[in-house]
Amino acid sequence: MRTLALPAVQRSREIERVINGMPTSDGAGVKLTRVLTHDLQRRLDPFLMLDAFKSDQADDYIAGFPDHPHRGFETVTYMLAGRMRHRDNAGNEGLLQNGGVQWMTAGRGIVHSELPEQEDGLMEGFQLWVNLPGRNKMTEPGYRDIPAEQIPEFALDGGGALKLIAGHLGDAEGAVTRPDTEPLYLDLAIPAGGEYRVAIPAGHNAFVYVYRGALTVGELDRPLRVQQMGVLGNEGDGVWLKSDVDTRLILVSGKPLNEPIAQWGPFVMNTREEVQQAVYDFNAGLF
Repeated sequence: MRTLALPAVQRSREIERVINGMPTSDGAGVKLTRVLTHDLQRRLDPFLMLDAFKSDQADDYIAGFPDHPHRGFETVTYMLAGRMRHRDNAGNEGLLQNGGVQWMTAGRGIVHSELPEQEDGLMEGFQLWVNLPGRNKMTEPGYRDIPAEQIPEFALDGGGALKLIAGHLGDAEGAVTRPDTEPLYLDLAIPAGGEYRVAIPAGHNAFVYVYRGALTVGELDRPLRVQQMGVLGNEGDGVWLKSDVDTRLILVSGKPLNEPIAQWGPFVMNTREEVQQAVYDFNAGLF
C-alpha cells in the first residue's frame, strides 16, 4: 500500500449542521439508519439519500430487499462486511462482498433485488443515492461490481489510511469517476491523535459521517460522534479532521446539478409528470 501525500488545505470548511441518523427499516424489514433524508436533498444536491446498516443479528437483515424498481438516479452500495447478491430484470447478477462497491445506474428503469448471501454474522455498509441530470435520466441502465482489491487504498503519514472509492484526490484517482456530479467518496481511518486535512473541490456540496469513534471538524473543532453526519459549509478548500480515538468516517462531496427534484419513492425525475410516467411504465412492465 503506497503512501499518499494529501494536497494542501489552507482553510477548512466548518460544520453547518449536525444530523443524527434515524433508525428505520426498508425492503422486507431490513433495519438501518437513515442519515440523508428528503429534507436535505436540495442542500446536499446531487445526493438524495444515505442509509447506514450494521447488525450481527440475522433477523435484522436476512429478508433483504426483494424485487423493486428504480428510475432516474444511481445507487452506490459500499459493503464493509457481509455478502449481498444482486439480480436484475436484465439478467445481470453479481455478489457484493467485504470491502466491495456496487455502482448501479438505474437510468430509464431497472427492477432488481439485493438479498443477503449469509445466514449469520455481521452485515455492515452504506447505500448512497446520487442523482442524474435530466438529460441522462432515461439512459440505458447498468451496473459495475468493484471488488475490494480494485479500490485504491493509501497509507497516510501518521498511521492513517484512505480508500478512494470515487473521484480524485491530488494525483490519485478513485475506482469510479462520474461526469456531471463528479462525486468524491472516501473512507478515512484516523488513528488516535491523528489529524488530516482533506481537499474538497470548490463548489461541491459535502458531508462527513462517522461510523467508528469520534472526531472534531474544522478550525472550530466542532465534535461529531458515531452515527452523526456533519453537513459542511461551502467556504474553504477542504476540511480539517482530527480525533483522540481510533475513528472511521466517510467523506462525500459532489457537484450540484441545480435542477428540480421530483421524487416518488424509487423514482427520481425533474417533474411530477415524469414521475407519473415512471409509475405508469413500471406498472405496464416497460422497465
